[in-house]
Amino acid sequence: MYVVTGITGQVGGALANALLKAGKPVRAVVRDERKGALWSASGCELARATMTDADALARAFEGAQAVFVLPPPEFDPAPGFPEAREVIDAIVAAIARARPRRIVCLSTIGAQAAQINLLTQRTLLEEALRKQPVPVTFLRPGWFMENCAWDVDSARNEGIVHSFLQPLDRAIPMTATDDIGELAAKLMQETWTGMRVVELEGPQRTSPNDISAAFSSVLGKPVRAQAVQRETWEGLFASQGMKHPMPRIQMLDGFNDGWIDFEGRSEDIVKGKAPIVDVIRKLAGRQS
Repeated sequence: MYVVTGITGQVGGALANALLKAGKPVRAVVRDERKGALWSASGCELARATMTDADALARAFEGAQAVFVLPPPEFDPAPGFPEAREVIDAIVAAIARARPRRIVCLSTIGAQAAQINLLTQRTLLEEALRKQPVPVTFLRPGWFMENCAWDVDSARNEGIVHSFLQPLDRAIPMTATDDIGELAAKLMQETWTGMRVVELEGPQRTSPNDISAAFSSVLGKPVRAQAVQRETWEGLFASQGMKHPMPRIQMLDGFNDGWIDFEGRSEDIVKGKAPIVDVIRKLAGRQS
């Protein structure tokens, strides 16, 4: 049995589809069984649990060959990351009780960074899971290409991609969620001992200028990238309803200053298949 948390999201869905295609039995962990109906119809066993309920998670993890751990994202965490810590405590308690054979955890590029930022939530998760006796793989993908969904309207209506990634010609590792899910499915079916880190990026590193060029190609009109000035970020995020914008700002600084990056050797980084233009074509089609 292969247990998938976060199955209703893009990564979890791609992972589950890859496992089902390989003929593997999948247990879908969902908060609401109605949201799991599609997966039940696809042949998945359903387990109802929230990511803060250790007892329900333990039942969901029982008898698993492998568990895919994908905590819910918290984009506006309170100081000290209490939301993430509550989820981590529940996951650790569930693993200790259920003792699955192995774990694949969706982490992130830059999880090794000492500087506090939005991605520190994954650092804390890695630290906790490293202490467990179960073999664990930390899958660290680059910046999600699907973040470009936020840029579709401005690219289409203004011909501008408003970029927090700067400078505009600096390329960073980016990854498509389908590639993440497919690799996670492969890793769950492997056997290893101890702890390992697998880092994943797309076919090539991508800059904001590359993103605007991809939008130009997809939309058939000129699109350019425009930097959002750093001194405006805090006020802008606060106006959007964020109560604690600094972790997000610190994450963006980490990408822009280069201290959020991959940890391993370049030759060991796994390359995905999907280029940025294909992801943007899909995103623009959904919002047309």
